[in-house]
Amino acid sequence: MLRRVLMITFTAAALACSASPKAQKMVDGVQNITPDEQQSLAVRQVVSLIENYNYKHIKLNDSISSIILDRYIKAMDPSKYYFLASDIAEFDKFRTELDDDLRNGDLSAPFYIFNVYLKRYNERIDYSLGQIKAKYDFNQNDTYTYDREKMNWVSSTTALDDIWKKRVKYELVNLKIAGTDAAKNIETLTKRYQNLKSQAAKFNNQDVFQILMDAFTEAIDPHTNYFNPRNAEAFNMEMSRSLEGIGATLQLENEVTKIVSIVPGSPAFKSKQLNAGDRIVAVAQGATGEFVDVIGWRIDNTVSKIKGPKGTTVRLKVIPVGQELSAKPIIVTLVRDKVILADQSAKKTVKSVQSGEVTYKIGIIDVPAFYADWKAMYAGDKNYKSTTRDVKLLIDSLKTIDKVDAIVMDLRANGGGSLNEAIDLTGLFIDKGPVVQVRDYNNNVKVNEDKDAGATWTGPLGVMIDRLSASASEIFAGAIQDYGRGVIMGTQTYGKGTVQQTISLNDMVDPKILQEMMKVLAANKVKNPKNGVVPGSTVILDKDGVPQLGQLNLTMAKFYRVNGTSTQHKGVTPDFNFPSVYPLDKIGEDTEPSALPFDVIKPSNYEAVANLAMLKKELQKLHNDRMSRSLDNKALEEDIAESKKRDAEVSVTLNEAKLKAERDALESKNLARLNAIRQARGLAPVKKGDKATKEEPFDFVQEESLKIMADLMKMTENTKVTNVPTLNK
Repeated sequence: MLRRVLMITFTAAALACSASPKAQKMVDGVQNITPDEQQSLAVRQVVSLIENYNYKHIKLNDSISSIILDRYIKAMDPSKYYFLASDIAEFDKFRTELDDDLRNGDLSAPFYIFNVYLKRYNERIDYSLGQIKAKYDFNQNDTYTYDREKMNWVSSTTALDDIWKKRVKYELVNLKIAGTDAAKNIETLTKRYQNLKSQAAKFNNQDVFQILMDAFTEAIDPHTNYFNPRNAEAFNMEMSRSLEGIGATLQLENEVTKIVSIVPGSPAFKSKQLNAGDRIVAVAQGATGEFVDVIGWRIDNTVSKIKGPKGTTVRLKVIPVGQELSAKPIIVTLVRDKVILADQSAKKTVKSVQSGEVTYKIGIIDVPAFYADWKAMYAGDKNYKSTTRDVKLLIDSLKTIDKVDAIVMDLRANGGGSLNEAIDLTGLFIDKGPVVQVRDYNNNVKVNEDKDAGATWTGPLGVMIDRLSASASEIFAGAIQDYGRGVIMGTQTYGKGTVQQTISLNDMVDPKILQEMMKVLAANKVKNPKNGVVPGSTVILDKDGVPQLGQLNLTMAKFYRVNGTSTQHKGVTPDFNFPSVYPLDKIGEDTEPSALPFDVIKPSNYEAVANLAMLKKELQKLHNDRMSRSLDNKALEEDIAESKKRDAEVSVTLNEAKLKAERDALESKNLARLNAIRQARGLAPVKKGDKATKEEPFDFVQEESLKIMADLMKMTENTKVTNVPTLNK
C-alpha cells in the first residue's frame, strides 16, 4: 500500500535539479555546497510518508516550518558562536517557506544557510589561530561564557572576536593547569584549530542533507528519523549487533565528545573504566601512537578515530564524569572487538541477603537487550538464541542447581529491542494473558498476548529499571507491575512508547525514475566504483549502479500497558524509587518537545495475580529508613545536586589560581567522600594520585533492591497473605 501511493505521487519531475538564485550564488567567495537530484527526490518521499503514515497524522505547515528552521540553525550553532544577529534576521525570510520547499524538493534555502554557517565557521577558526600566540594575563579576574544557548545572537564581528579570544584563553589555561609548558600548549591548541579547519573542508552535501533531515524529522517526533545511505548502513550494522569498536554511544555537548551509554559486553563495558557522562578529549592509535586532540571535532570524525578493526588498540584521554574540563585526564587503553549478540546475552549471578535472622538466596538475571537471532530461527535452527530462551535456561539453573528463593530481573540500561521477546519473556512469569496493546496510525488496537499456559517462575520476583530502560523493557516492567506479579525498583524509565517501521526509500520509488537517474549519471560519465562512492561526487550507488536514497524510520504505532495507560512520555514509575544517576530533566521522552503525549485507552481483559499494595507500604518504610542512613545514597544525592549546580553554570573563571583551586577542591571533596564509603566497607583508603583500584565496583542500587526482596519474602512468611505468588523451587 505504501509503495502504491508513493509511485503515484513521485514522477520523473523529481529529476529536476533544485537550483535557484539563492542556491547558485557564492557566499562571499566561498564555493557553495549544493544539493543533488537524489536528495530532492528523497525529501519529497519523506514528506509524503510522514504526511500519510506518521502516527501523528501531521501535515507540514508554516508552524512546523518555523520549528524546522530553529532546529536546523541550532544544530549548526547551538551555543551561538558563529552566526551574527544579521544572519539570523536574513534567515527569517525562510521561516514559513521551508514546508513548501521540502514538499517540492527545493533544498536551496537550507543549503544557503549552511554555506553561510561554513563561512562564519572558517572566519572564527582563522581568527582563533591568530590569537593562540597572544600574551595573556592569567591573573585577571575575567570570565568566559561557554554556554550561550539562552543568550542573544551577537550583533557584531567585534563582539564575536571577544568571545573567541576568551575561548582561546580558557583552552590555554586548562592546558596550563594540566601541567604542560607554554610552548607545548601553543602547539596543542594550534593543531586543534588546524584540525577543525581541515574537518570543515571535508563537509559535503550528504552531511548537510543529514543535518537538515534530522531537524525536519525531529520536528515531527523524536523517533522518526531519516538516514542518508552511509548512515543507513551504519544504523543497520548497529541493529545487527555486529559493530567493531569499543562499544560506546557518543554525543557532542558544548563541542566536547561525551559518552551517553555503554554497550553491554563491549570492550568499554568490560574495562570498567568508562561511565556515562565521561568526556573524551583525545584519541591515540595503538600502544604508542600520539594522542590527537578531538575537542571541537564533529562527532562522526571522533567516532571514526575511536572505531577500528577487531584486535587493534585505541587509547583515550578521558575527563571522568563530575570533573571539570581542566582536570587531569585519565588514560584508558582498550582493545577493539566485535560487539556481537553472544556478548550481550542474559547472565545470572546469585547473592545471599539477610533480613533479620533469615538469609535468602536471590538470583539476579541481567538482561542487557531484547534480542533474537532471527536468521538462525528462519533457517530452522531449533537452538537459536533469544532473550526468552536464554532467561528460561537461567531460571531452570537457578531453581534446580542454585535453589534460589527469589529472582530479580535487571533491566537497567536496557534500551529495548524485539517486541516479541518482551511478550515471551513476560510469559515466563505469568500463566497466560495480554501483555501489551498496540494502536496503529488508523487507531486500530491490537492486543498482544502470552498464549502459553504456565509460568517458568512463580516465586517472588523483582525488576530493576532506570532512566535508560526503554521500549521493550518498559513493556515487560509495566506488565509485571500491572499483574501484581512482582515489585519494580529503580527510577522512572525513559518513556519510549512508540513503534517505528524501517522503510527503504528506494523501495518506494517508481523504478523508471531510478532508471532515468542512472542514464543521467552515465551521460555524465559517473561510474559505479567498488566501494559505492563515486570519486569527486557525493553520489552513492549500490553494486548494480542504482542511486541510493537512504531510509526512513517512521513512527506508525504506539504502545499501551494492559491497564490502558501508555508507556509513552511517562514510562514506568517504580514501586521503590532511587535517586537517578542520569539527569531526568535531560534524558527521557518527556524532555523532547516533539514527543507524542501520554494518553489512556481501554484496559485489556486481564486478571492481576496479586495485590501488593499493603506490603509495599511496609516495605517502603524499611527502604526509606535504610536510604536515610546510607552513605552511598548520600553520596549519590550530593553528586546529583553538584551536577545540577554545574549544569546551571554557563561561565567559568579565567583566573588560573581560582580555576585550579576550584578543581582541587572538587577533587578533594570527591576523594573524601570515596574514602568515607570505602571505610564503611572495610576497604583501605585511596590517596590522591593513586591509580584506580581493581575491586569490583559496588552496586548500591542492586544491593538495596535485594534487601527489599528479602524484606518482601520475610513479610509473606510472617503474615497471612494469600494473594502473593507462591515460592517455586
